[in-house]
Amino acid sequence: MKLSIPDSVITAIRLPEQRIEQELLIELAVSLYSQQILSFGKARELAGMGKYEFGKLLGERKINRHYGLEELEDDLIYAGGE
Repeated sequence: MKLSIPDSVITAIRLPEQRIEQELLIELAVSLYSQQILSFGKARELAGMGKYEFGKLLGERKINRHYGLEELEDDLIYAGGE
């Protein structure tokens, strides 16, 4: 799937051209996560960020973390369980 963004919108974004796509993906990921549309793992995947980096970004924006089954499974794997 591809999103189509009008050229006039792209031109209006005040960022260097090489950063626009990544910044839009980050903003979309944060927004979808904050609305509980995407899980933490999928949102950080969309943003192209690691767990710590995405978690820090959410904290900076005062967005509460949602803790679901996916996060529990990640924590269990991290703790050495399967």
